[in-house]
Amino acid sequence: METSSNHPTPENILKIGSGFMACKALLTAVKFQLFTKLAAHPDQTALGLKKQLDLKCSDRHFYDFMDALTGLGFLQRTGLLENALYANSADTEVFLDKNKPTYIGGILEMMDERLYGFWDNLDEGLKSGKPQNEAVHGVNIFEEIYQDPFLLENFVNGMTGVQLGNFMAFAKQFDFSNIKTLTDAGGSAGYLSLLVAQENPHMTCTSFDLPPVGPIAKSTIKKFHLEDRVKSMDGNFFEDPIPSADMIVMGNILHDWNEEEKISLMKKAYESLPEGGVFVAIENIIDQERKQNVFGLLMSLNMLIETEGGFDYTFTDFCNWGEKAGFKSFNLMPLAGPASAAIAYK
Repeated sequence: METSSNHPTPENILKIGSGFMACKALLTAVKFQLFTKLAAHPDQTALGLKKQLDLKCSDRHFYDFMDALTGLGFLQRTGLLENALYANSADTEVFLDKNKPTYIGGILEMMDERLYGFWDNLDEGLKSGKPQNEAVHGVNIFEEIYQDPFLLENFVNGMTGVQLGNFMAFAKQFDFSNIKTLTDAGGSAGYLSLLVAQENPHMTCTSFDLPPVGPIAKSTIKKFHLEDRVKSMDGNFFEDPIPSADMIVMGNILHDWNEEEKISLMKKAYESLPEGGVFVAIENIIDQERKQNVFGLLMSLNMLIETEGGFDYTFTDFCNWGEKAGFKSFNLMPLAGPASAAIAYK
């Protein structure tokens, strides 16, 4: 990064190098449910919030915490120090109030509880090529997650949080007029199926995932009152046929697996689609020049931390794999932020 006069500046180096501080401030605020409390009762004083949270730090340090969150754009403030009143920013009011259906904090909670510490070992991951999560201690993270209801709910909430904005965008942007049925393979809590069904009354949708996820999906479907058009189905997309539909979607699924497994999953989708059917992967598709979608690149490094062989990819990669699976044509639809829908037609 250079200034307009082309003189080198350390600004970006220091900004990124100290980025863990801003990150942890936000994650801590989410852990404290600070934004949820402010959504319920806006315009509170810092000391009132400090008392609610039962924090023992000095008043000055709590002012620092609140004002850092304000400077980062997460809070609004009138006045200073003991006379200041705080409220949520427009973004945190919508997306970090736990009582709203638009809450995406699940992914931040998972980052705080798991990923933040694991990323401290990125250097070891790059040296060894091995995952740096629970696998270091011989634990298969997916087996562990699906055996523990608390971990599973945390994981599902995280996946919902990171994808909710993308699902909302896809449900509104894609032309579903010729699509009557949809299967979300690896559908987690069922939000993609529900959002698509809400926007398209002519459609029926199936959220397909492992049996332990079924009760979570069924509960979500019940909250949306869409039991007549959205259902949850148990299964393993590697071992079982993917339920047939006009469209099959995988959200943040392909990047978990190596190239051979990615192609295998795309072939499974191809086999379950009719002629003219549509396969969609909703992920942080990396740009062709590999320098604009930094989040996608970092998410690919996260796959190094979390999986054996998983990685994120470009649209060209997707098309190459799709051709091997049998798909005829492809399209890319930008969604929310760094995410896109990579689309393949049978």
